[in-house]
Amino acid sequence: MKKITLLFAFIGMISLQSCTVNEVRDNTVDNDTISEVYEVTRSFSTGNNFSSLVTLPHVIYSSDMVLVYRLSGVVSGTDVWKLQPETYYFPDGTLDFGYDFDFTQYDVNLFMHGFDLAGVSPNYRTNQVFRIVIVPGYFAKHAPSKDKSAFQDYEHVVATFGKPTVQKIL
Repeated sequence: MKKITLLFAFIGMISLQSCTVNEVRDNTVDNDTISEVYEVTRSFSTGNNFSSLVTLPHVIYSSDMVLVYRLSGVVSGTDVWKLQPETYYFPDGTLDFGYDFDFTQYDVNLFMHGFDLAGVSPNYRTNQVFRIVIVPGYFAKHAPSKDKSAFQDYEHVVATFGKPTVQKIL
């Protein structure tokens, strides 16, 4: 009896060793997640408290990230976009003024900050063009770097996240 029990135990051990679990890694690509870019032109004055609320065309996911760029000029026919926040200083190093933003799932608030915003040149207050880039949470999570420098170059960002069509919001 001991020999039969030992034989069954031996056969059981051999048969259990042949069972393997194949691990399947989820290397799928999320092809239906699309970044979006909205362009707005805004002016800042005492009348709007140097801020402008941009209502998004639809609710974004709470995991999405929002980047804002301001058109700071044109060089050789190419637009130059600066990542926000952006700050300008007096020659002595003290704060003059700056642009900043905050966002919710429903809107983006663009605003200026500083000490004498009414005294800032109209070139910096009126008809400012902003691009609002909605980066889906999937892309934000898998971005090569989370530091700000990875998002400085607007053209690189939109190329990385699948060059979306720029939609104008009034």
